[in-house]
Amino acid sequence: MRIKSAFITGGSKGIGYAVAQALVTRGVNVTITARNEQEVQQAAEQLSAKGPGRALGLPVDVRDYEAQRAAIERTAQEFGGLDFLFANAGVGRFAPVQDLSLEDWQAVIDTNLTGVFYGVKAAVPYLKDSQGYIITLSSLAGRNPFAGGSAYNASKFGLNGFSEAIMLDLRELGIQVSTIMPGSVATHFNNHTPSEQDAWKIQPEDIAQIVVDLLEMNPRTLPSRIEVRPSQPPKR
Repeated sequence: MRIKSAFITGGSKGIGYAVAQALVTRGVNVTITARNEQEVQQAAEQLSAKGPGRALGLPVDVRDYEAQRAAIERTAQEFGGLDFLFANAGVGRFAPVQDLSLEDWQAVIDTNLTGVFYGVKAAVPYLKDSQGYIITLSSLAGRNPFAGGSAYNASKFGLNGFSEAIMLDLRELGIQVSTIMPGSVATHFNNHTPSEQDAWKIQPEDIAQIVVDLLEMNPRTLPSRIEVRPSQPPKR
């Protein structure tokens, strides 16, 4: 593993937690953030117990630039720098556009798109020093619109464009950028509770394996966009 420290948004459960666990068990020190202080601290304790890497849990709303900046600064101080940003936090609000509230639109755009910009903006000075890596978590909804998804589609279409543009910007600084675009994943997203009925879906540890593979790839090669689908979805 070429990285020693990582910062993961939305890391208390689901994909973020799975990625954090994969890194901690490989000796990487990881900061995870989430809005719920109790959940993120409990998750960090569980991760640290899996060692040899350490986990720091911080309550952060990615829509707050100063909160992200301070958390990234603390990560760099705690772990002697920052090598990897996994911009994973996201929300979904789904309704026909005529019924979608202003508040729901703002929450989705501010979390899924502006929140990623805030994390990247705060992390770049440290990643420039370490010749580090950024991975953003997008979605197949970033290329496939669906009814009721105007806010979510807009945020993920925007995130794809943002990720590819910053890849072109930041490679000049020695920073690599990839975006992962999963289909259906068995997580708690949108208040879903994973169950045995989700066995056909992509599992969080599958995305974690992709992240590890990207980080272990020779840096001369950059897979900039990775689409991921369940191999055996239910027949309709």
